[in-house]
Amino acid sequence: MLAIQVSHLSKEYSLGTVGHGTLQKDMQSWWAKIRGKEDPNTLLGSVPTVPIRDRFLALNDVSFDIRRGEAVAVIGKNGAGKSTLLKVLSRIVAPDKGVARLRGKVSSLLEVGTGFHPEQTGRDNVYMNGAILGMSRQDIAKRFDEIVAFSEIEEFIDTPVKRYSSGMRVRLAFSIAAHFLAEIVILDEVLSVGDAFFQKKSMAKMETLLRNEGRTLLFVSHSFGSVKKLCQRGLLLEHGRLVLDAPVKEVLEAYLPPAKKAAS
Repeated sequence: MLAIQVSHLSKEYSLGTVGHGTLQKDMQSWWAKIRGKEDPNTLLGSVPTVPIRDRFLALNDVSFDIRRGEAVAVIGKNGAGKSTLLKVLSRIVAPDKGVARLRGKVSSLLEVGTGFHPEQTGRDNVYMNGAILGMSRQDIAKRFDEIVAFSEIEEFIDTPVKRYSSGMRVRLAFSIAAHFLAEIVILDEVLSVGDAFFQKKSMAKMETLLRNEGRTLLFVSHSFGSVKKLCQRGLLLEHGRLVLDAPVKEVLEAYLPPAKKAAS
């Protein structure tokens, strides 16, 4: 059974100014756009549309399927579209064209601290993330001690997350994703943050989840040792296009220059 279906996905960004500087003005512009009205924040004499040369096609007609229980690596250079793809699949950004269908609960770790409320404590964020995944408070409480123990931040669990180091945030975020029952796990480079011991511990946990619990994994990492260890299949992106969908060894050979192939 398919866990992820991606069909003709495209996403375009406008280069230059992202917003107006305030949430109020951004919301005014968004509301005018969906009603087909003129942007009230457009400067007099300015051109409201963005020239083609100032647009960047982050994803360009990308299609693939992933079966339930499959571990797939997304590989490519910086700017190839990897993170944009994961953000679309995580429902953080909407595609301009195409469709992405995911069957099952999704847990995403895309950036350090994504999904955390900085003013709330680690404890509060555990419960909030569990609720987002549709778990009851009782089910979260049953797993709470195990989550905190795995993250190794027991001493700071009642401290606001804004005071956590990047490594502490990753520890807690990964522990939440690993212990809550999401069928699809999306990881983007987060395991490269933190000490070597925790990275090794996290890799072992992911291997167990994939082997024994049938989780589906979509994984972005420049650690090709981790990619080969976790994933059987790879997707190679270049300039927003999917250029190769093959066994991960074949994708890495196509991606890596000769010197790095020998080193890996």
